[in-house]
Amino acid sequence: MANNHELEKTLWAAADKLRANMDAAEYKHIVLGLIFLKYISDAFNGLHRKLTAGEGEFEGADPEDPDEYLAYNIFFVPEKARWQYLQDNAKQPTIGTLLDAAMDEIEKRNASLKGVLPKIYADPELNKQRLGELIDLIGTIGFNQEGHQAQDLLGRVYEYFLGQFADAEGKKGGQFYTPASIVKLLVAMLEPYAGRVYDGCCGSGGMFVQSERFIAEHQGNIKDISIYGQESNPTTLRLAKMNLAIRGIDARLELGDTLLNDKHPDLKADYVLANPPFNVSDWSGEQLREDVRWQGFGAPPTGNANYAWLLHYLHKLSPNGTAGIVLANGSMNSNTGGEGDIRQKMIEAGVVDCMVALPSQLFYNTMIPACLWFLRRGRGRGEASAITPSGDTNHSADASPLLFIDARNMGTMISRRNRALTDDDIARIADTYHAWRSRHRRGEASANEMSRLPNTLAADASPLPPYTDIPGFCKSATIDEIRANGYVLMPGRYVGTEEEEDDGIPFEEKMTALTEQLAVQFAKGAELEATIRKNLEGIGYEF
Repeated sequence: MANNHELEKTLWAAADKLRANMDAAEYKHIVLGLIFLKYISDAFNGLHRKLTAGEGEFEGADPEDPDEYLAYNIFFVPEKARWQYLQDNAKQPTIGTLLDAAMDEIEKRNASLKGVLPKIYADPELNKQRLGELIDLIGTIGFNQEGHQAQDLLGRVYEYFLGQFADAEGKKGGQFYTPASIVKLLVAMLEPYAGRVYDGCCGSGGMFVQSERFIAEHQGNIKDISIYGQESNPTTLRLAKMNLAIRGIDARLELGDTLLNDKHPDLKADYVLANPPFNVSDWSGEQLREDVRWQGFGAPPTGNANYAWLLHYLHKLSPNGTAGIVLANGSMNSNTGGEGDIRQKMIEAGVVDCMVALPSQLFYNTMIPACLWFLRRGRGRGEASAITPSGDTNHSADASPLLFIDARNMGTMISRRNRALTDDDIARIADTYHAWRSRHRRGEASANEMSRLPNTLAADASPLPPYTDIPGFCKSATIDEIRANGYVLMPGRYVGTEEEEDDGIPFEEKMTALTEQLAVQFAKGAELEATIRKNLEGIGYEF
C-alpha cells in the first residue's frame, strides 16, 4: 500500500510539473483522459493476447472482433487508438490530432462511452512537447496485471488525481469532488449492500465508487445494487462516467438540473448518498411552488435550495429507504423562509434519524461548517408520527428518538488547509449509529434490512456493543427534548460537554489545595504591588 501511495505522489508531482501555466480545471481533463485511455488499452491488450493465442476457451476466436471483448466487459480499442501506437508517436507534432481521433474511434466502437471522452488534445494552445512527455509518464503505469489488481491500481491513481485537482482548483473543485473521508463515512453509516443507490448531484461519482468498494470489502456482490445518478454539469458528468467505467460499474447517469427536471421521476431508492451544493439561491424555486415533493411539509424558500434538496431526497426514498446528505450547518437551525416549519414537520413525521456535526476544513471548496442529515422512511409502527393527507402531523408520545453525534473535534490535518476523518474516526461514528439503531429497533435489525444483506453478511453479522450516551460526543434525544429546543438540530445543543476523568482526589482536598494556591498568588501579588509602588516613589510618583 505504501508503494502505491508513493506511486500516486510521484505521478502527481511529475504531471504537475508538466502543467506549466495551464489552469488546473483544464489540465484535469487532459490527464484523466490519458489515464483512462491507458487503462482500457492495457485491459484490451491483455485479452487480445489470449484471443491471438487461441488456446482453450479462446480457440478460433478473432482478436479484432469487438464482440469478443463485449463478452468480457472490456472496451474494444481500435488499432490506432491503442496506447503503444500513440506512445510511438508521442514526439510527433500531430500527437494532439491522433489522440482526438483515438478518442473518437473508441466512442464509435463502444456505445456506453458515446460523448464521454475528452477530445481537446489538438487544441493549438496545448504544448505538444509537454503532451508527449505526459504520455511517456503515464506509459510507466502498468495496468497490465490480472483482474482486479489492475482495476484497483488505476482506480486509486484516478481517485488520487481527482482529489489533487480538487485541491488545486480550490473553490471550483468541490463541484465535482466530495472528500474521500466524508464519502467513506456516509457509506459506513448507510451500508448499501443491495438495492437501488441514488445521487441526484453525483459529481465525479465518488459516492458510487465507495459503495462498490464497501460491498467488495464485505464479500458482497456489486450486481446486487443498481446505481442511478444525475449531474447538471456536462463536463463533470463525463468525469463520473469515466470514473465508473474504469471500475466496470454499470450506472444510469443522466444530465440535467435535478430539482427542475428529475430524470429519474419514478425511482424509489433504497439508499441516497449526496453532497448537494450548499445554500444555492438561484435554484428556480419560484417555478416549483406546488411540486409534489413538498406535500406534507411546505414549499422550500426560493432563496435557498437546502430544504429543496432534503425534501427531494426524502421523496425519492423507498418505503424503507435511508438517506445520508451533506449540508451546511445553517440547515440545522435556520428559520428563514419557513425552513423552521419544514424542519419541525420532518422531525414530527419521524423521518429524521440522525444528525452529525462535522469538523471544519474537510472540504476543498468551502470553509462553511457542514453536517450530515440521515433521513429514514419506515422507522416502525409506533416509533414515528405520521403525516396525514392534509399535511398535518400526528404527535406520538412514543415517537422514535433522534441520535445526535458531535464530531467537530475529530479528524487530523492532512495539509495546511485541509483535515480528514481517520478510519478510526469513521468507525467510531458509524458503530455508534448502528449500536443506537439496534437498540431502538428492539435489539435486532428489521426483517426488511436483513433481507437486503448478502447471505454471508446476514449469517456473520456480529452484535454491536450496547449504545450509551457519551457526554460531548453522542446523545439519543427524545422528541420532547427536541421540541423544548425549538426543533433546532445542532448536536452541540444536546450532547453537552465531555466529562473529565475522575482523578480519585476527594473534593475537599481539591478545594483546600486550590485555596492554598490562591493565597500564595495573592501574597505574591501584594509583594509585587509594594515593589512597584516603591520604585515609582523613587522617581517622583506618589500614591
